[in-house]
Amino acid sequence: MAEESRSLEYTPTWVVAAVCSVIVLISLIVERALHRVGKLLLRRELEALFEALQKLKEELMLLGFISLLLTVFQTLISQICIPEDVASHMLPCKPENNSSNGPETSTHSTTIGRRLLSGDTGSQKCSHEGMVPLLSIEALHQLHIFIFVLAVVHVIFCVTTMLLGGARIRQWKKWEDAIQKEISKAESDPATVSRVHAHHHLEFFRQHAAGHWRKCAPISWTVSFFKQFYGSVTKSDYIALRLGFIATHCPSNRTFDFHKYMMRTLEVEFKIVVGISWYLWIFVVVFLLLNIQGWHTYFWLAFLPLILLLMVGTKLEHIITSLAEEVAEGTGDHEAPQVRPSDKHFWFNNPKLVLYLIHFILFQNSFEIAFFFWIWTTYGFDSCIMEKLGYIITRLLMGVLVQVLCSYSTLPLYALVTQMGSAFKKGMFKRHMEDLLKQLGKK
Repeated sequence: MAEESRSLEYTPTWVVAAVCSVIVLISLIVERALHRVGKLLLRRELEALFEALQKLKEELMLLGFISLLLTVFQTLISQICIPEDVASHMLPCKPENNSSNGPETSTHSTTIGRRLLSGDTGSQKCSHEGMVPLLSIEALHQLHIFIFVLAVVHVIFCVTTMLLGGARIRQWKKWEDAIQKEISKAESDPATVSRVHAHHHLEFFRQHAAGHWRKCAPISWTVSFFKQFYGSVTKSDYIALRLGFIATHCPSNRTFDFHKYMMRTLEVEFKIVVGISWYLWIFVVVFLLLNIQGWHTYFWLAFLPLILLLMVGTKLEHIITSLAEEVAEGTGDHEAPQVRPSDKHFWFNNPKLVLYLIHFILFQNSFEIAFFFWIWTTYGFDSCIMEKLGYIITRLLMGVLVQVLCSYSTLPLYALVTQMGSAFKKGMFKRHMEDLLKQLGKK
């Protein structure tokens, strides 16, 4: 037992120095890598992505601070005693006192390592009083592992989201070039420009609103539901919405680069996506509270991000359909068909609400995957929280589906459709122009 509880006083100095050196080296490599990524973003004038990177650093620092607090107060927490009958309610797994291969056995071998950090005095103190610790040293260490896994998975998912979303929007660059070239050729004749606009808006109408059957609400919503999986944004969608945005917000600048504007707004809003807001922490706490044996919370809650994602994707597609219907209904005899941006098509007249839902979907999905890997690495596949193999496969498949569909389809669709709101978005101007306008506003 003396070997098991050996403290730093009786640990070889070369062991302490070697372990600290490895930890410091890994930390420095990660810090330098993030620093170089930040400098690269600034060199390429991607200020919004640089701010998103800074936000991600803040979130990692917050998770690290939470882990530090758990370490500092672990002895104090473990010495808080509660009655044993209170500790027997709302358990994730049923205790297996007589089992030799239950969860307690799977973690017994790691308990020795945990006692290198602190003696299990809390358990001994509570046992003398006929009670149990509020949270054992073993449970606190497993919380440390969970925080680390959550941080790693969150970072990976954020990077994946930006890469897939950016790749999808960059595919639309050829449409931007095509309409710019088409308008430039007809720039000398305003009538020709109007005909170009009318042609694209009529094509947009034919794709989304032509035919009486499309005006039936159930059919319209059903078409919108399935369209988000394939061809969620077509060339006519992009050009018609682009022309409508420019005609409403900057009619004097027909050569406005709408594609760059969308990329800038996506980078600005990515700063929100990488954050872990207060309402997301509430979700984490509620999930941990309801993870009770027999409730299958871990399995059923995995469906929530998929359901929300399908609702958001369907709503965004239906907004495009509604805009196409307005193209037909709002044109007069001497008026060219035109998409007219408005907040009225969005839930509660608030386009920003869609971004908050996407933020929640992406975080919950990364949390679910992080929770899976934490259970796997800490307790193994035999843990009762894992449940059946079919549940495991279903959760993993849904996690991958949600991440890919949201990053590659829904998020780019959001970036395009929310340009049809009534107000400018923050990425309308580059950083130096924003600063200049703010200074002029103050004067």
